[in-house]
Amino acid sequence: MAIAGMIGIIAIAFIFYYFIDLTLQNLILTGFGFFILTFFFYNYRLKKFISHQLKRVYDSSLFSNVPQLKNDIQNVDFEYFISGIQNFAEAKHKEIEKLHNRDDFRRDFIGDVSHELKTPLFTAQGYLLTVLDESMEDPVIKQKYLERANKSIERLSYIVKDLDMIAKLESGMKLDQQDFNLVKTIHDVFELLEIKANKKNISLGFKEPYDYPILVKADQEKIEQVLINLLSNSIKYGKLNGSTLVSIKTHSSHRIAVHVVDDGIGIDEKYLPRLFERFYRVDKSRSRDQGGSGLGLAIVKHILEAHEQEVFVKSEKGKGSSFIFTLNKTV
Repeated sequence: MAIAGMIGIIAIAFIFYYFIDLTLQNLILTGFGFFILTFFFYNYRLKKFISHQLKRVYDSSLFSNVPQLKNDIQNVDFEYFISGIQNFAEAKHKEIEKLHNRDDFRRDFIGDVSHELKTPLFTAQGYLLTVLDESMEDPVIKQKYLERANKSIERLSYIVKDLDMIAKLESGMKLDQQDFNLVKTIHDVFELLEIKANKKNISLGFKEPYDYPILVKADQEKIEQVLINLLSNSIKYGKLNGSTLVSIKTHSSHRIAVHVVDDGIGIDEKYLPRLFERFYRVDKSRSRDQGGSGLGLAIVKHILEAHEQEVFVKSEKGKGSSFIFTLNKTV
C-alpha cells in the first residue's frame, strides 16, 4: 500500500517538474531525492523496530518452538506471521482438548478398575467371613459359600491378568511373529472351549470345510487369545441350542479376514461404537451375572492394533453378531 502511494507521488511530481523553470526543477529534484531517501530510511527503521518488538514477544513465548514463525518475523511478513500464530493457537487448543479427554478417560478408567476389583473382592470376603463364623455348622452351606468365594476370586484373577496384558500391550510388548496354520489354531480353540459351549448346547465350527492349511504371519499365542476372547463372548451371550461359525475369507491381496458369526442375543446399533472400550458393558447387570473381566474386547483390539490389523463388528439386536478381524497372509 505504501509503495503504491509512493508511485502515485512520483507520477504527480514528474508532471509538475515538466512545467517549471530549471532552477525550480533542480530545487524540486533535490528535495524529492531527499524525500525518497528519507522515506526508505524510515520505512526500513520502522520494519526493524517492529521486527525487534515481535522477536522479543516470540523469544519470551511458546511461539519460540515454531521455527516458521521466526522466519516470518525476520522477513516482517505479517500476513504469514498472523496466519502462523492462528495455526499454532488452533493446534495448541486441540492438544489441550486431547489432554483433557485423556485425563477424563484416565479418571473413568481408574474408577472402573476400582469398582471391578472391589466387587469380587468384597463378595469373596463376605462368604469367607461367613464360613469362618463358628455359629455356622451346616457343612453343605459352608461348601456352597466356599465355592462362591472361589468363583469371586477367579473373577478377580481374570481382571488382574487382563489388566496386566493390556499394560504390556500398551508399553510396546514385542510380538513373536511367525508363520502358522490359522485353520489348526482355530480348531485348537474350538476344542479348548468345547465344554463351555456344551453347557448351552452351542455348536462351534467352521462355516465351510478347510482341507488345506491357511498360513498367516503373526504372533500365534496372541492371535489365539483374540480367538478365545471372541468365541468366549459368543458363547457367553449366545442363545441355547445356538451356533457360532468361523470363516476365513480374502480381504485383500496380502490380507485375509476372519469372521466369527453367532446367532445370539445381538447388540443394539447405538452401543457398537463403544464396544471395544475397557470395562464397557451393554447390559451391566447381565454381564456381571455372566462373569468375566469386561476387558476381553479391549484386549482383542490392542492385540490386533499391535499387529497393525483391524477389527470390525456388525450386529443386530436379537439376530446375532459378527466380529471380523484381519491378518497378513504368509508371502
